[in-house]
Amino acid sequence: MKMATVTVKNIPNELYERLKSGAEINRRSINSEIIMCIENTVISRRLNPDEILENARQLRRITAGNPINDAEFNLAKAEGRL
Repeated sequence: MKMATVTVKNIPNELYERLKSGAEINRRSINSEIIMCIENTVISRRLNPDEILENARQLRRITAGNPINDAEFNLAKAEGRL
């Protein structure tokens, strides 16, 4: 099966650098990175509410023994940004 070819012109330098960086991080060519970006944008993924709820319940179980108050949370958040 023959695949289509698209030429993209006038890509802003900043966007190109971000694509290039993403490709390097993901060990892909820039072309493959662009295809992944298009797929992630065009192909919709149906959310499964039961899966989302189960993930939330699992996270609650994992973190149940580690309560944290707002002050501790804000301090941890601030320290993480240094």
